[in-house]
Amino acid sequence: MNEFDLINKYFSKLTKKSKGPLNLNDDVFFDKKNKLVLSIDTYIEGTHFIDFKKPHLVIKKIVRSSISDLICKGVKPKYYFISASGNNKSFTKKNLSKISKSLNQEQKKYNLILGGGDTVYSNKLSFTIASIGFSNKIIYRNKTKVNDDIYITGNLGDSFLGLLILKNKIQISRNLSKYFINHYYKPEIKYSLVDYINKISNASIDLSDGLVADLNKLINKQKNSYKLFLDLIPISKNLKSVINLKKLSKKNLITRGDDYQILFTTSTKNRSYIKKISSNKKIKITRIGKILNKKSKSSIIDRNGSKIKINNKGYLHRFD
Repeated sequence: MNEFDLINKYFSKLTKKSKGPLNLNDDVFFDKKNKLVLSIDTYIEGTHFIDFKKPHLVIKKIVRSSISDLICKGVKPKYYFISASGNNKSFTKKNLSKISKSLNQEQKKYNLILGGGDTVYSNKLSFTIASIGFSNKIIYRNKTKVNDDIYITGNLGDSFLGLLILKNKIQISRNLSKYFINHYYKPEIKYSLVDYINKISNASIDLSDGLVADLNKLINKQKNSYKLFLDLIPISKNLKSVINLKKLSKKNLITRGDDYQILFTTSTKNRSYIKKISSNKKIKITRIGKILNKKSKSSIIDRNGSKIKINNKGYLHRFD
C-alpha cells in the first residue's frame, strides 16, 4: 500500500470535508480565513538521511526541505517547530552545539523563528518539523491547465549524485565530491522566488520525491498528462562532466529526488515575464515541457523525438 492508498482508505474521511486540509492531496494545510499555512515532515535516520556523523549539515537539510513546502506555494515561512527522538549518543553536548549553531544560521538565512518542539528518548533517531507561514493565497497542487508550460527552477540530479558519493557507490575527484555532497546536505531552495510564484503559477510542488513522481502528484486528481523533453531538463556543468566521465545516463539521475527545486505550471503568455524574473533574480528557471489533456499519455521525449522509459520514477512511500 502506498501513501495515497493509505490516506484515501483510512484518513480522508477524518477531514470532515473541511477546506483547510485540501483533501489531504497537497503538501500544506491552508486556513484561508486565518491566513494560516502549515506543513509537517518527518525525517528518519537511514531513510531520509544516511547517518548523523554531520549533525550540523543534516539539520540544515531537514530545515530547508521542510520550509520548501511553503515556499513552492508562494508562502514565506515564519515559524518552525522541531521535535526529535534520539539518545545520548546522538545528542551529545558537541552535537547539540552544532545543531543549535546550524539552526541559528538557517533562521538568519530564511528569516525564521523557532516556535517550540519536543524531545523524546529513543534508540531510533528522527526529526519532525512543522513549518508555519501566513498568507491569504497559495498555489495549489491540482490546478494545472491544458497547454500550460512546465517549468523547473535550478538544476536536477546534484543531490542524488551527492548521495551516491556518500554511499561510496561512485568515485570522483575530491573537489567535485565536495560540490555534490554540499548540494545533498544544503539544497538551494529558491526563497527569493516566493513572491513571484503567486503571480505566475497555476500549480506548483517542490521536488522531494523526484521529477516524475512529483509531476504525477501535480496532476493526480485532474487526469491530465504531460510531455517532457529530456534535453531541456537542466543539470549543472559539474553533473554533465561526471556523466561524460563515468558514462552515466542523464535520465537515471534527474528523477531520484531530494532536489527541492520548484516545479510549476503556467500559461504560455507568461514566458517573457518568467525570463525577466529569471534575469533580475539571477535564478535559473527552465521550461521543460507541457501539460496535455487526459487523452494523451504522459511521456518524456529524447532529442530524436522518441519516447524514453524511466526505470526509476522517484521515491514512493510504501507501507507493505
